[in-house]
Amino acid sequence: MFNQEELDLFITNALHEDVREGDHSSLASIDKNTQGKARLLVKDSGILCGLEIAKAIFQKVDSNLRMEIHITEGSAIQYGDIAFHVFGSAISILTAERLVLNCMQRMSGIATKTNEYVQAISGTHTKVIDTRKTTPNLRFLEKYAVTVGGGFNHRFGLYDMIMLKDNHIDFCGGITKAVQKVLEYLKVNNLDLRIEVETRNIENVREVLKCGGIHRIMLDNFTPEKVKEAVDLINGKYETEASGGITLETIRPYAEAGVDFISVGAITHSVRSLDLSLKAEIG
Repeated sequence: MFNQEELDLFITNALHEDVREGDHSSLASIDKNTQGKARLLVKDSGILCGLEIAKAIFQKVDSNLRMEIHITEGSAIQYGDIAFHVFGSAISILTAERLVLNCMQRMSGIATKTNEYVQAISGTHTKVIDTRKTTPNLRFLEKYAVTVGGGFNHRFGLYDMIMLKDNHIDFCGGITKAVQKVLEYLKVNNLDLRIEVETRNIENVREVLKCGGIHRIMLDNFTPEKVKEAVDLINGKYETEASGGITLETIRPYAEAGVDFISVGAITHSVRSLDLSLKAEIG
């Protein structure tokens, strides 16, 4: 699910940011031998995400903490649900509390928003995909949350795919020249990377088709009518992706135009975190 080294480094850095030399509030007020129990209380509705992250955080803080999960990852949740209980040292539970909540609230918010977009185009073959518009150093968590919500991941970074966007094309001197240089670059460096080219109009699409050698054509800021025209012109030769300001209210016509993917930056950069709370249970 996750690269364990990356996850461990993230948790280490996040705990350093929050805890440093110690959780003095808990250390000062609670006896070190006090054992406790707390529940993750849902105070919102949406899709639950981040249970494995919570487990890893609790284990990093205190390997003796134990989780009892009641609602599975990716399930629909509503106000009043209890997602899990955690048992063990009261001080350890409180030390881990905020990091667990910060991660799960953010991830659940992304999964929820993604699922809204996925449901909006249900019945079509189009897939909702994310972008690189993510929180620095949290991309691996946020992109995972997209998949929990039913979406799919685009490239993870600049390293795993070639994407010729408008700025690349403009700086290079045009689509044809840019594609030719990319193909030569990949050959010289013995790299096997997929290539996507952004287009701004139907003439750009025609030029990309003439160039060949690529894998996906992005239709940026096209209307649904222009997307259909482009999809018909491409005729299955390459994958197609619609992008550019597509919202929950406007996404359906783009999917019905026959595009393979719709990329939505809002599912990671403009998300409201779900309201979750970790509450002590006494007695």
